[in-house]
This record gives sequence, structure tokens and C-alpha cells, in this order.
Amino acid sequence: MAGSSPRATAAVENLRRICEQELHGQYELEVIDVMLHPELAEQEKVLATPTLIKQLPPPLRRVIGDLSDSEQVLLGLELRQVIQPPLPTEN
Repeated sequence: MAGSSPRATAAVENLRRICEQELHGQYELEVIDVMLHPELAEQEKVLATPTLIKQLPPPLRRVIGDLSDSEQVLLGLELRQVIQPPLPTEN
């Protein structure tokens, strides 16, 4: 999060909503303001804000943006699988 900008605030609210709906309290969320802790942003290689970093379970995943598209967030965090359309059959 970069300060208390509307975009950062919206991202945190969207993420909390998604986590509660999908994970039912089985998650740990740490919000870090990179304006207050720029060393953490550098350490984690955060190039844009807001950035969501999922550390566990591996693999590490990053999602950037306001997190308003729940399905895209869940796909990005690998909490949903992409459903591939069936391949056409030959006749």
C-alpha cells in the first residue's frame, strides 16, 4: 500500500472481502505501507502499488492493481483453476 490513497484503500477492502468470501478466515493478511517502509518495498521488489504478494503456500505469486476483479485475483493467487473449454472433436 502506498499511503492511504483511494486506490490502496480500495485494494485492501477488495482483498479482505475476497479472503472472507473464499477463505473463511483461514488466511493471514499483512498490509504494509511502502511510504512508511520503503526498505520492505525494495526488499520484496515491489515496483508498483498496490501489489499483493502471496507467500504461502508456494509458489510466491504477485497481483498488482485494485483487486476489484475477484476471479482474476483468485486466478492470480492460484486459488482458482482456469477451466479450459473442451477441445473440438473430429468427426
